[in-house]
Amino acid sequence: MSGERVDRATHHVHVSAPAGVVYAVLADGGKLPLYCSGSVHVECLESDGGRERVRMWSLMNGQVKSWTSWRHLDPVERRMEFRQDAPASSHNSVGGVLTIRAEGPRETQLELRFGTDGPPDAAWLEQMAGLDIRTQLMQLKSFAERWTRLDDLVLTFEDSIHVHGPAELAYDVLYRAGSWPEAVPGIARVALAEESPGVQRMTLDRLTESGAHTTEAVRICFPHAGRIVYKQTRTLPLLAAHTGEWSVVPDERGATVTSKQTVVLREEDIAAVLGPRADLADARRYVRGVLGRDSLALLTQVRRHAESAVRML
Repeated sequence: MSGERVDRATHHVHVSAPAGVVYAVLADGGKLPLYCSGSVHVECLESDGGRERVRMWSLMNGQVKSWTSWRHLDPVERRMEFRQDAPASSHNSVGGVLTIRAEGPRETQLELRFGTDGPPDAAWLEQMAGLDIRTQLMQLKSFAERWTRLDDLVLTFEDSIHVHGPAELAYDVLYRAGSWPEAVPGIARVALAEESPGVQRMTLDRLTESGAHTTEAVRICFPHAGRIVYKQTRTLPLLAAHTGEWSVVPDERGATVTSKQTVVLREEDIAAVLGPRADLADARRYVRGVLGRDSLALLTQVRRHAESAVRML
């Protein structure tokens, strides 16, 4: 990497998983919110297969921060170089190298070296404290070490509905989440605050067959693209992580509205929630059913609102 490293840090983490698994998890930037509690969303802006530019949203000291970063991926050497764009308040950018080394068929050494390309300043120190890199690495370790069960623990699914009405009206229902309790069964309260344009914090109280539950989420809104992505920072029982995306895609007859969700199941809670005889398959069916019903209830309201306002021929 170019530039003299004036301030450096190095972390080593041993992971009880194959090096290929660890690399695959790290190389897929979109998976970061699934295993890193502070990560909200990763958006790939451009990629040529080996080098990519991404924008990241993360919770740092209780606030949502965003920045762009370049990553160079080397799957042969299992090595990743990265450099974050310097924030406006700093002349420095943060860069580093992630190296994944096999120490056996199922043992891996992960090394992270990073630093600034200039003298560390207040912005650098604040960013490093907020990122809490050591915690992120330990969360990666915990996620990767469940590699033999990840196919069962991670569940992704979609629900869609076609709206015979304007895409803008459909998106409006999803964006104005504060109005959901008035129209969607099971949602008792929504507290919605937009901290900055397009960045929302949401607290939602819902009534389910298992009782009342409260979830909290950060939502990133892309109105011109008809998308809202979110990461739940307080999840329903059985879920270790929950991310999702609402999308509205217009066509000549109206729009298709889709809810896509990805969850990581909390295996240790299955017996407490579903009973001592329940297994991962039972948990997957239960979670798919509960979250699918919630999505379809909201999608139905989206269609009702859009179609009652304007009829499209």
